[in-house]
Amino acid sequence: MNELTAAHRTLPFGSLVRVRNLQNGLEVVVRINDRGPWFRNRIIDLSKAAAAALNLLVEGEALVILTEP
Repeated sequence: MNELTAAHRTLPFGSLVRVRNLQNGLEVVVRINDRGPWFRNRIIDLSKAAAAALNLLVEGEALVILTEP
């Protein structure tokens, strides 16, 4: 929760992924350490620390793009 981590359905555990918030341009590099998300149309679940880095704590959701770090 307090680390820069995320859940993804298929990426290998330990993978590093750069997540860019398309609404404000903020980016963060996270390590995949869990499986999910299990909601339709979501590609990644971020930890609280990663969400804070992308300024997502209030909105809770945003359009993002995943790239290599």
